[in-house]
Amino acid sequence: MAPTPRLILLLSGKRKSGKDFVAEEIQSRLGPDVCTILRLSGPLKEQYAKEHGLDFGRLLDASNYKEMYREDMIRWGEEKRRTNPGFFCRIVVEGVVQPVWVVSDTRRLSDVEWFQDVYGDLVKVLRVVAMEETRKRRDWVFVAGIDDAESECGLDQGVAFDWVITNDGDQLSLEAQLEELLQFIHGTLHPPPNV
Repeated sequence: MAPTPRLILLLSGKRKSGKDFVAEEIQSRLGPDVCTILRLSGPLKEQYAKEHGLDFGRLLDASNYKEMYREDMIRWGEEKRRTNPGFFCRIVVEGVVQPVWVVSDTRRLSDVEWFQDVYGDLVKVLRVVAMEETRKRRDWVFVAGIDDAESECGLDQGVAFDWVITNDGDQLSLEAQLEELLQFIHGTLHPPPNV
């Protein structure tokens, strides 16, 4: 059995809010021996590619190839989750040994509930937010069937976020928010001795 993590950060946010950027910043500051980034979309895309005879590598990048299949992949993933809500969560945590896990693409309440049910108080839920104008500058365009689907809107309500990180391109503001989060993480990993 894999070691139990010390902290799990579930990141959520709209497309082009900068979830991956924030996840990578956290990992780069903690180091890959301490922190790993887990992507629920990885096992989803791998299984989807297998079942549909597609190029898994191309589904992972930010290409038009992925966009051609996005809507069907979302539908397919929803069907898998309906029959087994923890299907992709279980796969993604297999064999992980780092003490800090950052799940960079938490999209559904069932994802949050699975991690909370399995790992309890080790789970902290983070929301990365960016104004629509900022997201448009990052090449976001509203797509019906994607941006109004559960995969984008599933955590818009019903979740108490432990942290909200605003990522609108103000580097100083983002740095201050990340520093506060990192202090919390270090405090979790290295609690002060009981006096």
